[in-house]
Amino acid sequence: MKGVILAGGTGSRLGKLTSVLNKHLVAVGNVPMIEYPLRTLIQMGITEISVVTGAEHAGTVINYLTNEHPDVDFTYKIQKEAGGIAQALALVENVCKGEKIAVILGDNIYDEDFSEAAKQFENSEGGAKFFLKKVHDPKRFGVAETDSSGKILSIEEKPLEPKSDLAVTGLYFYDQTIFEKIRTLKPSARGEYEISDANQEYLEEDKVSSVTLEGFWSDAGTPESRKKATEYVLEKNLFPME
Repeated sequence: MKGVILAGGTGSRLGKLTSVLNKHLVAVGNVPMIEYPLRTLIQMGITEISVVTGAEHAGTVINYLTNEHPDVDFTYKIQKEAGGIAQALALVENVCKGEKIAVILGDNIYDEDFSEAAKQFENSEGGAKFFLKKVHDPKRFGVAETDSSGKILSIEEKPLEPKSDLAVTGLYFYDQTIFEKIRTLKPSARGEYEISDANQEYLEEDKVSSVTLEGFWSDAGTPESRKKATEYVLEKNLFPME
């Protein structure tokens, strides 16, 4: 399985912290934010990782990762405009074509080992696997509607009236058909190519499995969520000071 870190976007919600720095290099605890999704992929045994980032600070991201992680085989792609998660993921098709992939958003922080889930997915016929988490503010996320058995019925992106409190977190396992699905997408009302629309296609094919997480998960893309994540990772000492 190959890995993909989506680290584009301007990070405008973090204000002056991102005026001269890529959002994913802003500190969370003792290390830059991007270290956490990278840690999640490496724990799965993934060493071939594509990083999609914006053009403005791409050189800084490339220099940091190349210098700090010489044992990881990185490929870099530049997202020239903010067109959504699906558009960003489409950029790695030539690198990941024919492979199952683990895709993680660059501002998502987990304190969980997904090695077993990755192994099961690689050995399965499943098309996609999603990781859900109960949240108090589901309007901020893609929201999964499930039946009594926990099977996902639908996914809606940032709904005004959420059908549940289950957020689809920013880690996705996909088979090789994800790129075919992305090519059929049309821009949403927000003007972006929504990954939730591609996820819905997997649901219609009945090729989705999911896990509801019990452990810690947060994005770090807003001042509030970054503060929450910082407090947690420092308390748990996830990256001890050297």
